[in-house]
Amino acid sequence: MRNRFGSAAAIALMTTAGAVLLSACGPENGDSGSTAAPSAPVTAAPGGGSHSGSPAPGGKEPGGKEPGGKESGGKEVNGTSAANHLTISTGTRTVAMNGTTVDFGTVVRDLAWSPDGKKAVFVDGDGNLLTAAPDGSGRATLAKAPSGETWSHPTWQHADKGPSGGAVPDETDRYNNIVFTSNKGGVLRLEKVPAKGGAVEELAPHNSEAGDAAGAPQPPQTGNTWANAGGQRADIAYANTPSGEVYIYDDYIRPATRDIGKGSQPALSPDGGNIVFVRSVNGHDHLFTRSTEHDRTTEKDLTPSATTDYTEPAWSPDGRTVAARTPDGISTVPADGSAAPVQVSTVKGLPVYRP
Repeated sequence: MRNRFGSAAAIALMTTAGAVLLSACGPENGDSGSTAAPSAPVTAAPGGGSHSGSPAPGGKEPGGKEPGGKESGGKEVNGTSAANHLTISTGTRTVAMNGTTVDFGTVVRDLAWSPDGKKAVFVDGDGNLLTAAPDGSGRATLAKAPSGETWSHPTWQHADKGPSGGAVPDETDRYNNIVFTSNKGGVLRLEKVPAKGGAVEELAPHNSEAGDAAGAPQPPQTGNTWANAGGQRADIAYANTPSGEVYIYDDYIRPATRDIGKGSQPALSPDGGNIVFVRSVNGHDHLFTRSTEHDRTTEKDLTPSATTDYTEPAWSPDGRTVAARTPDGISTVPADGSAAPVQVSTVKGLPVYRP
């Protein structure tokens, strides 16, 4: 049986304050419990060429550190390495990764990685969707945002064929898409474009006719934001801002949308078996996880003693760690809740792991 939808409850978007440029560009950035102002437009820096492993302009990293992500004594300070796969986009030209910074030659917002880690997708300073290699080279415009629309938070939807060709043989290309949020006149919708290029179209979460016959209501079509793909069957987790609910949309065999519960900014684990999301508790944004199985609804608070806000979570490739943004940088916490969060970086931006 498909889970029934919960009752709607109004929530507002989270306020993101501070002098540091944010990585997310749409008004849904930080939609975890309070009101967020849209990010100010960012203009791409001149140059536009591809660079590999170069420091930020002026020889400093986003956090003001020396090139290479190291202090004068050689200590790594940006929290990223080739071993931990963590990357941090800051809304500037540079992305922290591999213990250094990479200059992409253009503004990088809301960076996400392809399933094989060979390409990045992001929103540039003009609000368009671009792809590039991990060293910033080979930039290509995937789609241009129409006038009056703001695009944000892309994610790379995919499906694996599996050992026998998969449940839907020869259709993996159909799920090789970039899904993102479109804000047009204050109305939020999910849209998608083929990762190989093509026309942009709306992604409208819905239930199949069988779901209708069972009495399952259709999910809301507007107010949807913060899509995140995971698993092997093209599942998409997303949040609905007006209701304050988190959903999972699955149309691999039969379209179905499940209500996961109250929260925002969801992220699916690499195997699709678990989900992490943000929910406000006692004045702070906490991280919660739960299984995505239909019959498992028990939630775990990964940050029960939070004295700060944990937002914009991301899973490590092995599914054992969750990284999150805080006002002071990036922290990580074991996905099983076995230890308290630890700050790993003072770089302030959007954390995401490269597979």
